[in-house]
Amino acid sequence: MAISQKLLNDGESVVLSTRTHPKALLLPLLTLVVLLAVGVAALVLLEGEVGRVASLVVWALVAVAALWWVLRPFLVWLTASYTFTDRRLITRTGVVTRRGHDIPLSRISDVAIELHLVDRLLGCGTLIISDASTHGQVALPDIPHVEETHRRLNLLLHDLHEPRSRADGA
Repeated sequence: MAISQKLLNDGESVVLSTRTHPKALLLPLLTLVVLLAVGVAALVLLEGEVGRVASLVVWALVAVAALWWVLRPFLVWLTASYTFTDRRLITRTGVVTRRGHDIPLSRISDVAIELHLVDRLLGCGTLIISDASTHGQVALPDIPHVEETHRRLNLLLHDLHEPRSRADGA
């Protein structure tokens, strides 16, 4: 998923762009299966003319629940993005109300990762970025290949803070 070019400054290039691991969709998927089972059970149990109206009401409730507990989390997952450029971290989240957070790489003071058992099994984890602002920390949950992302970010920070070699030989 590429970030819009209008969010980048002149000469800025994307180093890494990602979104939350698809594991965030496991609970909504399980919810969808349960909702469909409830709808089918209502269809089977409520037979006849009165049952037809009742089953339509049940399916309407299933549809509303699916919109809230399945479609909404999917859209949240789809619209969230985390992008590292050669100058800053750009986060964008939200469906209707978009939220963004930009942190210049020069202000990042620490990068940590957190891997729970399920995270290790699925190959993701939380990236915790500490900066020199009053906000303190930004946690990016369920980042795919978090250890590789951690290494790339540390390399990027090292290159940023490494003194340049002088051409005069001094």
